[in-house]
Amino acid sequence: MPDVTVRPMTAGDSGRVLAIYQAGLDGGHASFETTAPTWAAFDASRLPDHRSVAVDARGRVVGWVAVTPTSTRAVYAGVVEHSVYVDPAARGRGVAGLLLDALIASTETAGIWTIQSGVFPENLASMTLHKRAGFRVIGVRERVARHHGRWRDVALIERRSPVIA
Repeated sequence: MPDVTVRPMTAGDSGRVLAIYQAGLDGGHASFETTAPTWAAFDASRLPDHRSVAVDARGRVVGWVAVTPTSTRAVYAGVVEHSVYVDPAARGRGVAGLLLDALIASTETAGIWTIQSGVFPENLASMTLHKRAGFRVIGVRERVARHHGRWRDVALIERRSPVIA
């Protein structure tokens, strides 16, 4: 999409990143979390080499993607869990797809062979987006936790890199 570019996330993006995160949480289908973390907590938990933001033609951050390690064990160094969030006003414009493409490129360059996540099955936009990006559902955790007073299922998704053997 010509009016949106993807670049590395910086600390200067923190306000927009956390606002977009909170908007996603407020929508009710993004996460069990209900409040975005502080920037310090966000920054400490995500791998710095695999964080990107999507920026519109006006220079405004309209989405982000980032990963966390799944384990501190060396054997799992090639497995990460990702999150991708888009400003509600920018949804439906291909922003999330651009962000996932950037994430896939950065992780494969770094030798990461699996990107995984958990998605609420009702989040059809996210499920469709991830399928288009090569993710597959590997299982469903049924009634895994309560969210806003009701039990929720989580579809476990993953993308195995076809270029890392």
